[in-house]
Amino acid sequence: MNIQKVAVIGAGVMGASIAAHVANAGIPVYLLDIVPEGASNRNGIAENAVKKLLEAEPAAFMDKANAKLISTGNIEDDLPKLADADWVIEAVIENLQVKQSLYQKLNTICKAECLISSNTSTLPLALLKKNLDDSFTRRFMITHFFNPPRYMRLLELVSSPATEPSFVDSINQFADIKLGKNCVTCKDTPGFIGNRIGIYWLLYGLLDAIEHGISVEQADGIMPSFGIPKTGIFGLLDLVGLDLIPPILKGMKMALPQQDAFHEVNHLPDIVQKMISEGYTGRKGKGGFYRLNKTEGKKVKESISLATGDYARSDRADLSPLKDAQKAGLQALLSHPDPVAQYAWRVLSHTLCYAANLIPEISDDITGIDAALRDGYNWKFSPFELLDQIGVPWFVDKLKSESRPVPPLLAKNAQMYSTSSGRLEFADLSGHYHPVRRAEGVLLLSDIKQQSKPVLENNSASLWDIGDGVACLEFHSKMNTLDMDSMALINQSIDKVNKEFKALVIHNDAENFSAGANLGLLMKAIHDNDWPAVEQLIKQGQQTYQRLKYAPFPVVAAPSGLALGGGCEILLHCDAVQAHAELYMGLVEVGVGLIPGWGGCKEYLRRCLSQPKRPGGPIPPVIKAFQTIGLASVSKSAFDARELLYLNTHDGITMNKNRLLADAKALALAKDYSPPLPFTYHLPGFTAKVLMDMGIKAFRLLGKATEYDVVVSGQLAHVLSGGACDFTAPITEDDLLALELEAFVALVKQKGTLDRLDHMLKTGKPLRN
Repeated sequence: MNIQKVAVIGAGVMGASIAAHVANAGIPVYLLDIVPEGASNRNGIAENAVKKLLEAEPAAFMDKANAKLISTGNIEDDLPKLADADWVIEAVIENLQVKQSLYQKLNTICKAECLISSNTSTLPLALLKKNLDDSFTRRFMITHFFNPPRYMRLLELVSSPATEPSFVDSINQFADIKLGKNCVTCKDTPGFIGNRIGIYWLLYGLLDAIEHGISVEQADGIMPSFGIPKTGIFGLLDLVGLDLIPPILKGMKMALPQQDAFHEVNHLPDIVQKMISEGYTGRKGKGGFYRLNKTEGKKVKESISLATGDYARSDRADLSPLKDAQKAGLQALLSHPDPVAQYAWRVLSHTLCYAANLIPEISDDITGIDAALRDGYNWKFSPFELLDQIGVPWFVDKLKSESRPVPPLLAKNAQMYSTSSGRLEFADLSGHYHPVRRAEGVLLLSDIKQQSKPVLENNSASLWDIGDGVACLEFHSKMNTLDMDSMALINQSIDKVNKEFKALVIHNDAENFSAGANLGLLMKAIHDNDWPAVEQLIKQGQQTYQRLKYAPFPVVAAPSGLALGGGCEILLHCDAVQAHAELYMGLVEVGVGLIPGWGGCKEYLRRCLSQPKRPGGPIPPVIKAFQTIGLASVSKSAFDARELLYLNTHDGITMNKNRLLADAKALALAKDYSPPLPFTYHLPGFTAKVLMDMGIKAFRLLGKATEYDVVVSGQLAHVLSGGACDFTAPITEDDLLALELEAFVALVKQKGTLDRLDHMLKTGKPLRN
């Protein structure tokens, strides 16, 4: 089954967002909805949905041009168009009669090999397909996306014995490779996996906070200590929408057996019912547990009191009494007598026990549950990984001390995952371990690290043998920032790979590739007025990246997440990049009063000058580079990075992060290699600098640039224009590196730069001085 065209029926928030993500994969998609009553535009609902998608934040499209792949229509007029669709996704209202009526129509219109699926999360598959004939049930299943579909990697797949396995396999492969999804096979049980446990956790956290007088800030403040996203419980409820909870609870109440622990939390307190009735349904309404209010013309974040229902200014919770316990580890934190710590214990222990008791009811093993909470709720440590972090024996002993039952899965007191065999294995109910299965084409550095020791390593980076003559350079400092240890290991790796390997891949499994240079090192040198140290820091980075660029073997980077500043610069020096689709790449140094100093100006300017369709003359590409670097432009996806010229047209993009390393490795081994030839620049010099200076001063007069922006931009313009050069005289890469160094050192001596650096290190936000 080759999926070349998809249709989504139902242009609500979820259906429209699914259509957008299918378009992100480069697949044409129909988006249909009902005809609005009395409307002149019969396609109005679907068309408006696409308009909202184009304005959505976070962005639904990886490239706004993808919106052109969506063809809008309505169910009354356009269902026959679906005759050429390979996959039809139903995302209409949760009404069984409406859905089944639609299925009967689709069964007569869609070709025999078209899969039809429902995005429902509340209606079981057995009920959806009841009384429908075999010609329909053979190609019908549930494909449950999580919102927002672009960013949430989980896709729950529910099929029945009547579903032909070939359809399930095709959807699994398509969603994995094209949509970047982690597909988890679920049983046809209420809420499937993600929402069965996730909603239990949210409700337990809500009800327990009310019962024990925990504020929303305290509850949300403590949860990130356990790898929960910073939204916490109440922020996530606001994001999901409080109005979506009642129908889920109603479905759970009807479907779950009386003895199920979910019934203990299956009710909404009065305060939440009142919030919903008054339109406080979360971010999509007037607010929720948090809201933005205007005070004296300024937006102020407020939170609700769970005791009174009144709103007041929201301030970060004071968790200082728990500071020492947080440093001591999860056991110390969960056993601390502070009310907030005890709240965390109650919420997490009940949630983890509930998850453990659902094996094998909702999943045959723990890996399905862990994948669902990790990729559907963004838990850094999924339930059974978190149990290992806490310590299963300690957890069990604490349950026993409270006279609480121990789930059978934990009765052996054994850890949930083991690497004693040299590979990752998971425990079953009997205490035996089984290998964690990886899909074909998936290569994870974390697996490599469990099976071998690094070839080279220091505090900031390591080099690993990933097979077939390819080495992998991994950064592992905080936020993968780059320092002298990073540079030392890059240089050692170049020598090592040259002697013993065929190619080098630069990659790590972390959420972000690299946040750039370690500013703390720079600040120390500045405060000490140690300008030779600053100069050496820049020269070391420049020389290291140049060595990497001209290494006698292919160097391929495989980044995901943030690649900023020095992290962006290293990508610009690689022979090729195999990027995860969610790549946020940019030269952002102007935000801290600097310019790219490790060859970023040189390499980005080369890309602008090398564009085959660029405007004639030497000045337009220089202006392009000045605008991109001067505005600290960061890509909103890998596709956007290509538009910004951070990525080349020959660089690859991988939708599924789990496949990124394997794709990069294949690219590194793809063909015979020869190092790049040095690039010679012909730059316009003083004329271009005058134009750029005039532009930034005009922005200053309009209030779009600050006083210090003018200073930083002046240095950037000096570098990009080639300094005091003559257009007829060629400029080498070394000449441009010297200009970068000169401008960088000049800026670090300015108070304005020191203020920006200090502010960034203290607050994590740029200073507009």
